[in-house]
Amino acid sequence: MIYTACQIAGGVLGVWAAHLMFDLPVLQISIKIRTGFGQWFAEAVATFGLLLAIFGCAARAPAAIPYAMGLYITAAYWFTASTSFANPAVTLARALSNTFAGIAPGGVMAFIAAQLLGMLVAVLIARLLWPREAVTLP
Repeated sequence: MIYTACQIAGGVLGVWAAHLMFDLPVLQISIKIRTGFGQWFAEAVATFGLLLAIFGCAARAPAAIPYAMGLYITAAYWFTASTSFANPAVTLARALSNTFAGIAPGGVMAFIAAQLLGMLVAVLIARLLWPREAVTLP
């Protein structure tokens, strides 16, 4: 619970810091509509790939996790229609930015549902790919 609260707080503070860096109003609500099957499927794929990469690195090369995650998120931003939120805390935070990165609050729950679906599939596949290793987050 504390970890989740800290992630959400960090996301909100990060959005506010970005607004300040670009001389934008700190308090905003997004009106950027992100909806539809393609967006939701892209978000499930982005989350699936991120978690599968984490599990794979954890099983084979734990020291590579920080680098692999940075590279994956950068790539997924470009190869997914959703721009790869891949994290419920990030999704909530992006609802507080009326910039290109934002998402209207009405779309948040569908994105989080897609992320949960991507997570579930990633966990199942990871258990098949690395059955002997502990498939847990480091």
